Amino acid sequence: MSIREWLHDLYRHQEWADAKHWRAIGGFDKARADDTIRKRLHHLHLVQHVLYWSVGDRVTSPQITTPDDFDSFESLREYARAFHAHVPSYFGALTDDRLSTSIHMGWFKDPPLSITVAEALTQCAMHSQHHRGQNASRLRELGGVPEDTDYIIWLWKGRPAPAW
Repeated sequence: MSIREWLHDLYRHQEWADAKHWRAIGGFDKARADDTIRKRLHHLHLVQHVLYWSVGDRVTSPQITTPDDFDSFESLREYARAFHAHVPSYFGALTDDRLSTSIHMGWFKDPPLSITVAEALTQCAMHSQHHRGQNASRLRELGGVPEDTDYIIWLWKGRPAPAW
């Protein structure tokens, strides 16, 4: 499996895991209403959108949102899904040369940071997993039952499609 294929596989897992995560939170009223989870969900998906922008053509500025830009749980979930809608065409056009291209990450100032597109894509998947884990812990604290979203579980189940 090439690096491009492996990264695409991680992003297929990421959508499956995000969908399971949203279903678990959405099915438990205390979690749906929890401000900590809401803010973390927004952050998780904002970073997905910004990192997608960072590996793209950067013709326009990224759209920076706040949790208050989303008036409901459902509207924030649609924002999450919008990121995943871009993934298949992005990876379909991605080349090995592009993966090794260095990009500047402007929000790191001192010292400045440049990483490859492959590294930025890896960061996006790892960052999402980290915050899903935090939300799973919070869901459990509230009395809910988090879903198991581990990559190995996704592989074991035969790489199922996401069920939003």
